[in-house]
Amino acid sequence: MDIQEMMLSVGQRAKLASRSMAKASTAQKNAVLIRLAELLDSRRDEIAAANARDLDAAEKEGLDAPRMDRLRLTPAVIDAMALACREVAAQDDPVGEISGMHKRPNGILVGRMRIPLGVIAMIFESRPNVTVDSGILCLKAGNAVILRGGREAFHSNQYLATLLHEALTDNSLPADAVQVIETTERAAVPALCKLDQYIDVMIPRGGEGLIRAVVAEATMPVLKHYKGVVHAYVDEAADLDRAVKIVLNAKAQRPGVCNALECLLVHKAVAEQLLPRVAEALSAAGVSFRACPRALPFLGVSAQPAAENDWGMEFHDLILAVKVVDSMDEALDHIAEHGSNHTEIIISQDHDTAMRFMREADASMVAINASSRFNDGGQLGLGAEIGISTSKLHAYGPMGVTELTGAKFVVFGEGQVRE
Repeated sequence: MDIQEMMLSVGQRAKLASRSMAKASTAQKNAVLIRLAELLDSRRDEIAAANARDLDAAEKEGLDAPRMDRLRLTPAVIDAMALACREVAAQDDPVGEISGMHKRPNGILVGRMRIPLGVIAMIFESRPNVTVDSGILCLKAGNAVILRGGREAFHSNQYLATLLHEALTDNSLPADAVQVIETTERAAVPALCKLDQYIDVMIPRGGEGLIRAVVAEATMPVLKHYKGVVHAYVDEAADLDRAVKIVLNAKAQRPGVCNALECLLVHKAVAEQLLPRVAEALSAAGVSFRACPRALPFLGVSAQPAAENDWGMEFHDLILAVKVVDSMDEALDHIAEHGSNHTEIIISQDHDTAMRFMREADASMVAINASSRFNDGGQLGLGAEIGISTSKLHAYGPMGVTELTGAKFVVFGEGQVRE
């Protein structure tokens, strides 16, 4: 079977399985997740053996340390996957909920019912735990899912797929509701992207290059985020102690993630007071700075002049761009030009200023006096997440179970006909 035929078969089987998932009961779906958690706990040795094959191959190929870290399924990562299964099982099931019911003048009742999206295809890199996290979210939302992981995690993903299949069939649901692509051939991705008659939504999760390639190829809607260019604006009415604490956490806690701070915008009225304190705290954490001419004198030896392409850069490193601005309008203009619709934060004690920033900053999460690191499904109360969407249609921000459903209009009548 060639790649085109293989992907066509995957799509057809997923579409058929999605019908069974759409009518599955909440109890049945939850039983799948609980059974999967049990399998993850009891098959640790087998998981570790499959993962070791991937780690050995990746080490021989010279995979860098951050990607090796993402690839490794440690006991703690397996614990987290099993916990996610149980947490998602404990969440409310949105499928079938009817909301917004109202009566029209002719007596019909109109509302909206939450329904599964259908078949979701997800293309991702490195992290094999995404196979489980994505699978359980899609299943809880009543969807079928097609997963295409990176070749570096091939054996890990294939073994985790067998556990998902076992959990499904143990509860009388089709194994085809979760399919992990069984080839590392690159041609599989563009072939999947053309199956809009079977796949309802495509979700790429990885580097900007992967996401842009999927968007260019896909004939179905794509939920995406290209990158996380996150800004913090420190207003003239900011609590400076609070500002230092928030900026340190947002930049230095985990600099390689998409909700890490990449650019600090500081009102000119507090720059001289704040920036030396920021420099002291962040330099101690290993952060260096790319600074505008007005910020540079306050940031010490770890600062250098910013290049034009430092604005809008996702560093994924202990590097922070810093700019002094004359006003919040200038800060908002900078964000509009260089932001990526991911996360923006303001630090201010002025309520009206903060609320104006919240309305006007265009991002999937805007925070007042809190770290950007909270833009995460778990931190926002969604449990696990399948990714963070910076698309504005359908889902904006972290996508949990509810975001993997849609809504259709439902009408209750008593014989009414249209006049």
